[in-house]
Amino acid sequence: MRARLMAAILLLMAVSALNAKPDPKTWSVKADYIEGCSCHLFCPCYFNPGPEGGQRCEFDMAVQIAEGHVGSVDVTGMKYWLSGDLGGDWLNGMKGVVVTVEPKSTKPQRDALVFLLGQIYPVKWHKVEMDTSEIAWEIKGKDAHGKLANGKGEITLTGVTGADGKQTVLDHVPYFGAQRNNGFYLAKSKHYYKGYGFDYSHDDKNGFIIHLESDGTLDTPK
Repeated sequence: MRARLMAAILLLMAVSALNAKPDPKTWSVKADYIEGCSCHLFCPCYFNPGPEGGQRCEFDMAVQIAEGHVGSVDVTGMKYWLSGDLGGDWLNGMKGVVVTVEPKSTKPQRDALVFLLGQIYPVKWHKVEMDTSEIAWEIKGKDAHGKLANGKGEITLTGVTGADGKQTVLDHVPYFGAQRNNGFYLAKSKHYYKGYGFDYSHDDKNGFIIHLESDGTLDTPK
């Protein structure tokens, strides 16, 4: 009898979890990044006030949201791509970014993504463009690959390993405005982007895989 009662309780808990809706007063995001930039490994931006050479930081980021919401808008499973150039004068803002989302994303989801990007990257952008494309995204062991179906961008990461054969991980380094991360899993990147005034291609440059998490309330965002 007790076993049946416990089974019934567990079933009710599972159904309740499946039917649970995002808290309309909160936001949260857990995202996995495939990222590369034009600097050499590892990106000096995390330890210095500007990029390598002080002129540009051209980047590609293929991202998948493992779990996330903004108010009642669920963005779990959403993929997006960031391309652009941070420039070299960060005190006066970042040069520009192109945000690419998949065509199936809804306007509320896109608005929610813009909000989340503002939490992860609390910076001023001189130029922001929006685009749509199907996005291929895969992390396989220490390597990763992403590609825009519209042909404008692609990124390939080849993991960097230590003497023990394990991928080299950089811990205890914050990622922009994200509250938490699981470490930078270092890799060499090959990536390109062409569109909206950007035209660059880089090989044997900085790259990493990283899992980010942040959350807060909509009246007092973090």
